[in-house]
Amino acid sequence: MAPAGGPRAKKGILDRLDSGELVVGDGGFLFSLEKRGFVKAGLWTPEAVVEHPSAVRQLHTEFLRAGADVLQTFTFSASEDKMESKWEDVNAAACDLAREVADREDALVAGCLCQTSLYKYHKDETRIKNLFRLQLEVFVRKNVDFLIAEYFEHVEEAVWAVEVLREVGKPVAATMCIGPEGDMHDVTPGECAVKLARAGANIIGVNCRFGPWTSLQTMKLMKKGLGDSGLQAHLMMQCLGFHTPDCGKGGFVDLPEYPFGLEPRVATRWDIQKYAREAYNLGVRYIGGCCGFEPYHIRAIAEELAPERGFLPPASEKHGSWGSGLDMHTKPWIRARARREYWENLLPASGRPFCPSLSKPDA
Repeated sequence: MAPAGGPRAKKGILDRLDSGELVVGDGGFLFSLEKRGFVKAGLWTPEAVVEHPSAVRQLHTEFLRAGADVLQTFTFSASEDKMESKWEDVNAAACDLAREVADREDALVAGCLCQTSLYKYHKDETRIKNLFRLQLEVFVRKNVDFLIAEYFEHVEEAVWAVEVLREVGKPVAATMCIGPEGDMHDVTPGECAVKLARAGANIIGVNCRFGPWTSLQTMKLMKKGLGDSGLQAHLMMQCLGFHTPDCGKGGFVDLPEYPFGLEPRVATRWDIQKYAREAYNLGVRYIGGCCGFEPYHIRAIAEELAPERGFLPPASEKHGSWGSGLDMHTKPWIRARARREYWENLLPASGRPFCPSLSKPDA
């Protein structure tokens, strides 16, 4: 199968999903840009869109080349409560950068907002909704294609976000950073999905905090909750690119390795191909990644599901399927690795003989 040979006809997110089309999301920005020296860990706010726009533009470009159909605005934590006077310039610049790159291939731009810093301490619905509306006004002015409320650990606040985003008539996706135990108020994943659907979210799922296999368990519970309630919504997954089976209810933020020692947990491209296939078989049609997902992970999704999409991403020009490029290697034992069975069955070593396989969460 050859890589796609140019821009495809642009369709809206719901047109694509309603027709059964697979939508490949993009990957993580915060961790990628922190490693590159453009984002500071801690508050994790996205000043890089105005301070280092070329770095953000390049990462958008790499995700697009890897096969992403959607480029999210780099506006995570870009609300007034977290950025004060910088928030509006950051949101506007993030929209412009995503649009500039997305239009090269007719990809979609999603305007994204996340949980506020206020909810845990002051559950003031009016004030929190006003914060969401400030970001929404920029997204509307910049005419993003659809909206995402992501990274919510309390479904009540996620519902408030959906209610605000629905005010402008654009499609709305809502993803929560929860595991199988549910949100921080013990609302189950199934109940969370039902509440989001009843609030008006067109697309529902999970993002961040948990690795692929835990997130798949959560997604199954969300799907069941929707089905048991007779509700319908498109399903979406953008999990971590890290293996985190040992984290607790709070996810990877409670692991002692967070955020600077997570590299031994990075998923391989083959792990992500398996994740993509299992998500697709579950009925998820919007599949991407969050923290830890680099462009090659997004390419792995696009390559695994190329038969369903009908084409390979441009980045596959430099990547043989299942290691097939290794058949040109001069060493015979490396040529022997140019096959799917080898990589599917490999148990990669960590190179750290005295390290535990799992750790104990701090919280």
